[in-house]
Amino acid sequence: MVNAKENTTVALLSERLALACGYDGSMAELIKWAARYHDIGKSLLPKGLLQKPDKLLPQEFETMKLHTVYGARLLSPIPNVRGTVARQVALLHHEWFNGQGYWGYEADEIPMFAGIVAVADVYTALISERPYKSGWSEEDALAYIENRAGSQFCPEIAASFALIMKNGID
Repeated sequence: MVNAKENTTVALLSERLALACGYDGSMAELIKWAARYHDIGKSLLPKGLLQKPDKLLPQEFETMKLHTVYGARLLSPIPNVRGTVARQVALLHHEWFNGQGYWGYEADEIPMFAGIVAVADVYTALISERPYKSGWSEEDALAYIENRAGSQFCPEIAASFALIMKNGID
């Protein structure tokens, strides 16, 4: 299931974080737009998989990972930089800075805008209710992001996110 409310939150956080990371307003707006569609590939996954209340089995997890590939494919008809950003966000938002993400991309192989959406997505997922977990407090979710700077997340992006969250996001 693609959750519109959560995608809106991811998009708004991504835009604010993009500005904090030095992107200009037009690129921040493009990142916000792409963030709205980062999970579009989930629309092609079995519904039961997305609503499963228990931990995914290894084969189920492999199927879940495909939402990134499906998303990039669904966004492939979009031309120019808009399409490029959207496809890369969809494909790479579960990559880790240290290479331990879905497909093994790492550090400089992950565009900063995809790393921005990854932080916003994880934070939003942590504070949200799921069939398999309660939502975390904002403080605990922020601590999670900060503690994974340099492993899961680009250190600069994580630091910028912590700064805007501690100072308020407008």
